[in-house]
Amino acid sequence: MRALMSCEPGGPEGLRLLDVPDPVPGAGQVLVAVRACGVNYPDVLTIQDRYQVKTPRPFAPGGEVAGLVSAVGPGVTAFSVGDRVAARTGTGGMAELVAVAVDRCIPIPDGMSLADAAVMQFTFETAYYALHTRARLQAGETVLVLGAGGGVGIAAVQVARNLGARVVAAASSEEKLAFACQHGAAEGVSYPVEMPKQRSEVASRLEAAVGPNGADVIIDPVGGWLAEAAIRSVAEGGRYLVLGFAAGIPSLPLNLPLLKNCDVLGINWRTFTLSEDPRIVANRRQLQDWYEQGLLSPGITAEFSLREGGEAIRRLACRQSVGKIVVVI
Repeated sequence: MRALMSCEPGGPEGLRLLDVPDPVPGAGQVLVAVRACGVNYPDVLTIQDRYQVKTPRPFAPGGEVAGLVSAVGPGVTAFSVGDRVAARTGTGGMAELVAVAVDRCIPIPDGMSLADAAVMQFTFETAYYALHTRARLQAGETVLVLGAGGGVGIAAVQVARNLGARVVAAASSEEKLAFACQHGAAEGVSYPVEMPKQRSEVASRLEAAVGPNGADVIIDPVGGWLAEAAIRSVAEGGRYLVLGFAAGIPSLPLNLPLLKNCDVLGINWRTFTLSEDPRIVANRRQLQDWYEQGLLSPGITAEFSLREGGEAIRRLACRQSVGKIVVVI
């Protein structure tokens, strides 16, 4: 098979399209013929050995895929050859074939395309877990979404809207803000990519956008200098959700959570999915119901071939992408 391989730590330019042996499904695994692979920020970190989980080389990046079952391993009864499945692979997704444990696979509902199924795992399940399961968002509350034009951001905008919240989008360009507003944000506010000399100006714009009572919930997949500016706009007793660090890991003054009497919640969807928590199935079912009702859009704005997978990761790393990127095989 062909696979886009990381043979040594480095950026996406170092990935190589190689012919490698086909994987063989072991006990409790299925072999998936990959048709689409979602691109996510962990892909940027994994190929540089900067992710929290290290993968032995060589490996193909790509943590979420959709495709057809082409073979089943010993003991597998949940799936048959030809079934349409989405799978959480961790790595290995940017390849023509990948072997995956059955407990990491789910059937794709009728009416959902393979591309949509591939990209609606990481971002939408993370957003729903963050807002519903962890933050316990209530209808009528105000949610500020940082990085609202990206994959996680656009998922959070839609999930918050569907839960009945007023959504304020914050993003680094007018194009991204317009995209977020198309997907359900009530209004938007921009911030610069690089840290400005006067961070207080950004904090003031965020505070004005969320209103005098502040944001009940803040979704932050950006981090960096923006975190301190954003938390100043949280409501008394609000919840600040830490999802990632696209702009770097922030140093947050702890006097701010104290003064705001707010909660700072870490959101680790990966470890949640590794548990046997029954809420995983319930969360996924709700997202599928919303999709079938036309209440969720995956927000795909760009498709790349397997050979172009490195460019897809580079676009994400440079924070140039809007919405979701998918590699189509």
